[in-house]
Amino acid sequence: MIIIILTAAAACILFVMAGHMYREKKALKNTADSNMEKNAAKTQTIAKSQDLSSKSETGVTEPGEGSMETSASLQELISSMTLEEKIAQMFVITPEALTGFDQVTDAGEATKNALLKYPVGGLVYFKANIQNPQQLKEMISDTKKYAAEAGMLPILTAIDEEGGSVARIAGNPEFTVERFPDMAEIGASGDLDRAYEVGNTIGSYLKEYGFNLDFAPDADVLTNPDNKVVSMRSFGPDPQLVSAMAGQVAAGLMNQNIIPVYKHFPGHGSTKGDTHEGFAYTDRTLEELRGSELAPFADAVKNGIPCIMAAHIAAVNIDGNTPASLSKTLITGVLREELGFDRVVITDAMNMGAIQNLYSSGEAAILAVEAGADLLLMPADFQEAYDSLLNAVKEGRISEDRIDESLMRIAAMKEGL
Repeated sequence: MIIIILTAAAACILFVMAGHMYREKKALKNTADSNMEKNAAKTQTIAKSQDLSSKSETGVTEPGEGSMETSASLQELISSMTLEEKIAQMFVITPEALTGFDQVTDAGEATKNALLKYPVGGLVYFKANIQNPQQLKEMISDTKKYAAEAGMLPILTAIDEEGGSVARIAGNPEFTVERFPDMAEIGASGDLDRAYEVGNTIGSYLKEYGFNLDFAPDADVLTNPDNKVVSMRSFGPDPQLVSAMAGQVAAGLMNQNIIPVYKHFPGHGSTKGDTHEGFAYTDRTLEELRGSELAPFADAVKNGIPCIMAAHIAAVNIDGNTPASLSKTLITGVLREELGFDRVVITDAMNMGAIQNLYSSGEAAILAVEAGADLLLMPADFQEAYDSLLNAVKEGRISEDRIDESLMRIAAMKEGL
C-alpha cells in the first residue's frame, strides 16, 4: 500500500492500493479525523462499566444481574452515543459487508476506517475468512484493536462452530483441534459429560483464536423425522434430553468465556422446508410448541442464557406466514412476555431466502426490531438495512427509547468481554 499524504487548507488522505490480494468494491470514507476526545471519554465509560460488571462462576457476565451502579454506567455510555452509533451496534455482519472487499482474510486500514464509519455490534466469520491459526489470530486481534481505538463497545467476533458438520475451524485441515461427531450422535449417547466436553473444548479453541460468541448450541427438538435441515444437528426428539444436552454445551462454552446462542426459536425441528432457500413453516399450535419445541428455550431463560436466535420459520397457526424473526407475537409475546426472556435476541441470517425472497433488507430490519429483536444478523444489503432503520427512528416509526432498550441488552451482554 502506497500512502500519499497531501497537506493543504483541507487535509485529505488518499490510499493507493498496489498488489493487494483483493479488489475493493467500494470506496471507504476515511473518518480517522473523528472527535478523538469523544472516543476517549466513551472508552473510559466502557472501561468503567466493565469494571463494575458481575460475573457468573463460569466467568461470563450475567446480563441483568449487575448492580444499579452498573446499570447507571451503561445508561451513561448509551446516552453518550450518537443515533448512528446505536443503530450500527445492532448489526452483526461479515467482514466483506463491512469493508466492501470480495474476500477478507486480514484486518487492515479498510477494516479500521469502516469501523470508524460503521461501529457495528459484531462480525461473523466463515470458511472463506479462515486460512490458518496465525492468520486467524492476527485478523481477529487487529479487528478488536481497531474497534477499541474507535471507542466502541467490545466487538462481537462470532462464528458457527456447533461440532459435527457445522465446524468452520474444526473442518479446516490447517487446524489440529479436536473434531466432534454430529450432535445427533452426542444426543443418542445420552452422555451429558460428553456434551459439556463439546462446549468446553470448542470454547477453548475459539477463545484461543479470539472469538467471543458461538452460534451454538442447536436447541431444536426433532419432532419431524423428515426434517433435513437440523436432523443431524439436533440432539434428538426428546425435549428434556435436548434441553439437558444444550445446557451442557452452553455451560462448556461459558466456562471459556464464549457467549452461547441458543437456536432456532421457536424450534426448527418440525419443519420440512429450508429457510436458507425460501419459505418454511411449522403447523404446530402454541400449545403443542409449549409441550415440546419451546422446552429447551424455556430452560435457557431460567438458566440465564445471554442470547437466543430467532429463526425465519413461520408458525402458521400462531402468526400466519410471518417469519418468527419478524413476529412480535412470537418474539415479544411468547419469548419475552410468556417465557420471561429479557436478554439479547438475534435474528438468523437475514440474507436467507425466507427473508430475502419476500422482504427488502430495509423493511426486514425495521420489522425485526419492531418484533423485539436486538441484533440483526447479515442483512442481504447492510447499507440499505442500516439506512432504513436509522430513518425509521428519525421519522418516528421506531422510537429512540426502543433502540436504547436493545443497546442496554447488547451492552450488558458485552460487559464481560
